[in-house]
Amino acid sequence: MKKSNRKIEPVEVPLELGVLEFFGKHKESLLPLVAQIEQAHLAVDELLDAVGRQAVEAVLELSAQQVAGAKKQGRQTERSGGLRWYGRQGGVVSLSDRKLAVQRPRLRNEHGEVAVPAYEVLRTNKQLGPQLLGSVLHGVSTRNYEQLLREMADTVGVKKSSVSREFIAESAAQLKVLTERRFEQHELVVIYLDGMVFGPHHVLCALGIDAQGVKHVLGLRLGSSENAVVAKDLLVELVTRGLDPQVARLFVIDGAKALRRAVKEVFGDYAQVQRCRTHKWRNVMAYLPQELRPQVATVIRAAYKLPYKEGLAKLKTQAAWLEPQHPQAAASLLEGLEETFTVNRLGVPAKLAKCLVTTNIIENPNGTVRQKTRRVCRWQDGLMVLRWTACAFLYAEKRFKRVSGYEELVLLQESLLACLPEHLRMPEVATRLKVA
Repeated sequence: MKKSNRKIEPVEVPLELGVLEFFGKHKESLLPLVAQIEQAHLAVDELLDAVGRQAVEAVLELSAQQVAGAKKQGRQTERSGGLRWYGRQGGVVSLSDRKLAVQRPRLRNEHGEVAVPAYEVLRTNKQLGPQLLGSVLHGVSTRNYEQLLREMADTVGVKKSSVSREFIAESAAQLKVLTERRFEQHELVVIYLDGMVFGPHHVLCALGIDAQGVKHVLGLRLGSSENAVVAKDLLVELVTRGLDPQVARLFVIDGAKALRRAVKEVFGDYAQVQRCRTHKWRNVMAYLPQELRPQVATVIRAAYKLPYKEGLAKLKTQAAWLEPQHPQAAASLLEGLEETFTVNRLGVPAKLAKCLVTTNIIENPNGTVRQKTRRVCRWQDGLMVLRWTACAFLYAEKRFKRVSGYEELVLLQESLLACLPEHLRMPEVATRLKVA
């Protein structure tokens, strides 16, 4: 049989041509697959698995052709730039949920190996990390990750050790993003501080609310909220990342004395502190017998609805009544009592005040963090705790809503400015207060 000399040119696919448009113009290439589906020999997911690797290798081949031109029969000749085809070699590309072993084309010139653009992009694809991170945060164990994937020939990198390495790398990147955030562009009005416990480790967390009512995760620090050094280090770190210490703000804390001292040392007279009323209520109730708790709880709730001076006087009277029989409950009620009325003293409207008198705003994402980390059986070290916490906080942050009553934050700002000592007010601040 005489050999044909007719050249068979490959189909050139312009870069701007979309995949759907390409298959629309070359429908005949899909006819064998259509027949297989119509005869029920292939299910759609099986079809995707069957052609997955071949499709990737075809993309690599086309990418190589755009660099070196089409392959030609006969003796190899050099193209422009001294390029020539140099066979094939095994390689690995990253898909969104796994890595895949493929045969990649090789190109060379007089200086050595020349990269195939599509292979370089697929080899360094960054989609696998976020996909794997999301799966682990949704409760998938690293040792079970492989079982979630449909079987595909030549799948690699889904064993427990590989998945663990990918998760560690991605979670470390998330921690880096969180700890390098800058705050110059955010007009933060309220800052919440609270701690969480993970096995033997404690983590102190900071969350801020800007003037538009948007919540921002500010930072993490390994250590207890009862440790003044840890609390101060976290606040100093926020200042180094752009949080202006000479701006009047409200700090909401759980009542820990170490937190209160750290806020005072770093922000001084620019900080107004609101202690969490829920923590105060729980502490007082813990010292009372069961039969007295409903009565005292009613008095406390009613007092917090009164104006600053009246409410404060009412709870002092309640403490005096408790003193003879329950001195510890009375002492707990009086400890830091005035700072549980800070919002009342500032005259914050009730709708906004509801978000400012407790640490619920930060404890809600804390709950998300606990839910995302509950499957961890053993915390190996503090860095592991920080990586997991950072990932879970950033996951929760995507679902944050603005605080209720955010429209009234401007009133809070004016009240905070009015509380500044005269010598700390800038001229523009004084003018602003006169206008208000």
